[in-house]
Amino acid sequence: MTPPSEQPRPPAGAAPDATADADRLASVPPLMPRTRHLLMLEFGDRRDFDDPQLEWRRLFSELLGTFFLVLVAAGGGILHGEGQIGLPAAVVAPGLMVLAIILFMGAISGAHLNPAVSLAFALRGDFPWKRVPGYVIIQLIGAALACLFLDAVFGNIQHLGATLPGPGYADWQALLMEVVLTVGLVSVILGTASAAQNIGAIAALGVGGYIALAGLWSAPVSGTSMNPARSFGPALVSGDFTSYWVYVLGPLAGAVIAVGCAYVLRGPGGDAIARAAGSGVLDEGSLAARQHLSGAIERGDVVPPGIEDA
Repeated sequence: MTPPSEQPRPPAGAAPDATADADRLASVPPLMPRTRHLLMLEFGDRRDFDDPQLEWRRLFSELLGTFFLVLVAAGGGILHGEGQIGLPAAVVAPGLMVLAIILFMGAISGAHLNPAVSLAFALRGDFPWKRVPGYVIIQLIGAALACLFLDAVFGNIQHLGATLPGPGYADWQALLMEVVLTVGLVSVILGTASAAQNIGAIAALGVGGYIALAGLWSAPVSGTSMNPARSFGPALVSGDFTSYWVYVLGPLAGAVIAVGCAYVLRGPGGDAIARAAGSGVLDEGSLAARQHLSGAIERGDVVPPGIEDA
């Protein structure tokens, strides 16, 4: 039994719900008091992720990130269709763009850039459900703005880089491909965001690399969307929603399956590190604190929740 004097205390001036979070962390038996205190003090409480005064920054981050992702993905599709770049360049570019976006603003919003990812984080318990509609809407707006820009530059050609089943492939084949590809993508995202992995910024390499690798072999079948927002922008601006349902149902189903796989592999979500990765960290000092805690985990000074007995 841990003496009362060693129980973790919330930061001075914290609101009552911070005390509730401290009590919740204190209830995890395998963790030492110092570990619980680090998780509470350095990651903060849920107010940091739910603060409505900071939501506009997160939404702008998602808008900007999705704009650039769709700009590169759909723009590459247009130029490939026009014969100006090869397929490898067209499918690797979005992966590199996602890598860059995660590195430069992932800590602000979590860099979801994808309604399927927002859904997965929420199902996993790493993202508040009440913020999902705002993220999804702003992602769709960012995708539409990117395609409006492409339409202004190139005109309405090559379906504005829309994702469509490839020649000789039916909708159901593209659907199955999108389901399986999204299972892999979301599994990589959830896995690299978890406390058990604790790989920090290298997660960007895993996510970006997976997107590029998936596109290199599967683009001829379905266009390798894995993202309803990426497919929405070209469909809306070009006015062609042919087969769009494939790129909504497929990624959403894949995200749900990936959440199930994550539960089997790592148990329930909601740990402090995954919550920070999924929700973003905006309060002053939290980024340095997260790096400090990551270093403590790597040195073995702190054991993340869920892997104490590993």
